[in-house]
Formats: sequence, C-alpha cells, structure tokens
Amino acid sequence: MIMDESALCRAMARITHEIIERNRGAEEICLLGVHTRGVPLAAMLAENIRRFEGIEVPMGEIDITLHRDDLSDLDKQGILPGCRVPCDIREKTVILVDDVLYTGRTARAALEAVFSVGRPKAVQLAVLVDRGHRELPIRPDYVGKNVPTSKSEMVEVSVKAIDGENGVYICDTKA
Repeated sequence: MIMDESALCRAMARITHEIIERNRGAEEICLLGVHTRGVPLAAMLAENIRRFEGIEVPMGEIDITLHRDDLSDLDKQGILPGCRVPCDIREKTVILVDDVLYTGRTARAALEAVFSVGRPKAVQLAVLVDRGHRELPIRPDYVGKNVPTSKSEMVEVSVKAIDGENGVYICDTKA
C-alpha cells in the first residue's frame, strides 16, 4: 500500500484547492470522471468543492471505449457509450478526472470523447497517481502522487464506491 484512505483524501483535498486556485474559483468548471474509478474520484472533488466553496459544480462521466486506439472497428460494434455530461461544456473548463496516468492513451481517448460531445473553453487533467512511462505527449495539470514504477509493476486504486475501501497499491505483475 502506498496510499491509505487518509493519504488519498489529503491528496484529493490538495487537488481540489489547486483546481480552485488555478481556475480562480469553480463557477466555470465541469468535472468529468473517466470510467471506472475516475467517476468516484470526480465525485470526491465535487464534494470537496461544495464543502470548500459552497458551489455545486456539474459532474458527469466519460466512457472512452469507443475512442480507444487498441480496439478494431469490429470490436467497437455493439458497444453502447456510457457518457453522461451534465451541462453544455462550450463555455466551461472541463476537468477530466482519472485514477492512474500511465502511457497517456486513456487520457487521449478521454479528450476525443469530450470533443465528440462539444468544444469546451479548456480541458485540464487531474489524476490521483502519475506513474510515468508516457507513450504520448500528455501531462496532467493536477497530480495526487507521483509514483515511479517499473513496467513490471501495476498501480491499483481502490475507491469506496466500487471496492469498499480507499487506497492505492503497487503490485508486481510478474508474481
């Protein structure tokens, strides 16, 4: 375990404050969680903003399945998109929220999914863990924890809403 529940909550609180500071408030933002664990993390940010600023920010979810670059067109047939965007994003700064940033391919697919919905004023990326090993020129705007890893390791994020607990673990994939 590299982050227990209190460390995860502190990281999310810090990210929330950074979002508020960088955007000079939260009135013009929309949080979009990337399926699956980015959604409850986005909900945590929305709740923190409500507590810290007294503002209810729109929060939705993005399903990147149709925008992945590792699926053939045949694989994409019959997949229903699971996006829920709660507002018109044209005049909003969209903050994509995900659990782990690794190669950058999920973030790229999430960007495509956002632009298939509309053209936001700006897009920012918030991740709980940045583990490096980028294959694309993607850089997060907000990071809970930088965790240098080897390619033989895996970072697993657990969130209460899905897994019953909050925590971050490093696992060896060769074991």
